[in-house]
Amino acid sequence: MMEASLYVSGRPLTLKTLGSVIGIRSRKRVLALAKMLAKKYSTNDGALELIELDDGRFVLQLKPKYVPFVKRLAMKPLLTAGPLKTLAYIAYRQPISQSKVASVRGSRAYSHIKKLEAMGLVEGERSGRTKILRTTDVFAGYFNLSNDARLMKSQLSGLFRLAERRRGR
Repeated sequence: MMEASLYVSGRPLTLKTLGSVIGIRSRKRVLALAKMLAKKYSTNDGALELIELDDGRFVLQLKPKYVPFVKRLAMKPLLTAGPLKTLAYIAYRQPISQSKVASVRGSRAYSHIKKLEAMGLVEGERSGRTKILRTTDVFAGYFNLSNDARLMKSQLSGLFRLAERRRGR
């Protein structure tokens, strides 16, 4: 049941969510079961892995070594380059005013932000004539990042450095 819920969701799940699916209320017991399942995946030679994220959520995903072979089969990307860059800027600088994002990313950022809000990746809270933007739990789950803003920024820094190294090849 736990394995099925992780597979179907396609995103990281909390112990509370996993426990509700399998009908166990004890956080300790759910954690033990999730770790046993993760160990099972780590010892088999399959294409999937079950990992525990830094914030305690679990995610079932494709092992990185298989990505180059199957990425052409994946659905079209969630976002095009412009909105994705705007999203990355918001995620790294959050909380940040919408006007600051637009001054850095250009006037098209307003339409990017509208799209990101509609997708549930970003939320805005009114502050005077602008909005203060933050990423959502949906964003963190989709990109397998921590819900904690400081930890997320650290994870993003690592991803940005990796992307820079790859571009420098």
